[in-house]
Amino acid sequence: QVQLVESGGGLVQPGGSLRLACTASRTILSIYMGWYRQAPGKQRDLVARIWNGGSTGYADSVKGRFTISRDNAKNTVYLQMNSLKPEDTAVYYCNIKGARGDEYWGQGTQVTVSS
Repeated sequence: QVQLVESGGGLVQPGGSLRLACTASRTILSIYMGWYRQAPGKQRDLVARIWNGGSTGYADSVKGRFTISRDNAKNTVYLQMNSLKPEDTAVYYCNIKGARGDEYWGQGTQVTVSS
């Protein structure tokens, strides 16, 4: 069983930065790795995704502010979040889509942007 462990969430002021990390307990042959977020009372939405070849995609709301990256040697995907806004407040979830049709989710990490 694969476990995804997330870290890096917390409380930050508007305009600040946070870096989320998600580490898998073992190497996964993946199609893509990504980050989703879910605010209270709202659905879980895709924030950013990075494909096995390295190409990336972002939600319009975070383009130019967030950067997704991966370190295959460490089985880790990162989300660098800059210029944070109160509307970025949510629980952030790591997601990995495996090449064999398997899919994994992290437990979620809270990000709160408030003064």
